[in-house]
Amino acid sequence: MNDFIVKTQVQDIQPFLENTIIKFEGYLNTVTIQDLLEGKHGDKAYYEGLLSNLRRLLVYCEEGLDACTIIVQTEPFQKLVAERILYKIYHKCIEEYYSPRYNLWFEDRRITYPDRSAIRFRQEPPGCFATLLRGVEGEFHSIREELIEFEVEYRNQKLQSKE
Repeated sequence: MNDFIVKTQVQDIQPFLENTIIKFEGYLNTVTIQDLLEGKHGDKAYYEGLLSNLRRLLVYCEEGLDACTIIVQTEPFQKLVAERILYKIYHKCIEEYYSPRYNLWFEDRRITYPDRSAIRFRQEPPGCFATLLRGVEGEFHSIREELIEFEVEYRNQKLQSKE
């Protein structure tokens, strides 16, 4: 990929990360385990895990946004660094969203309809948590579609350079 395409991808991902951070921070700043248990009686450890995974995902998105901001402002544009950033965003943000630590939720790849959520939970989550994740699912799907081709090219490029 040329410099322009890589820089454009980085710039396209910035608003996605900003919006995701705002939504996740807003949620995490207002909800507590007690709120979740009062709203829907459930497994406290499961709810704690859900919030832990969300905080982890938030941190990855913040790191990705910081890296994007720096690389876009750096002159001359450093394509190789930008490619590494995009690769990390794909694996740490996008893949973590669909397959988080502890496997408390997962992607059901059989779902192909755009009006249905592909996110499935191991246990019944609080409604506000499910609404949050499903509310950002479309954006995550779009960014994944945008980065999947890049990720394959990047991986192949790394394999070829090792030969």
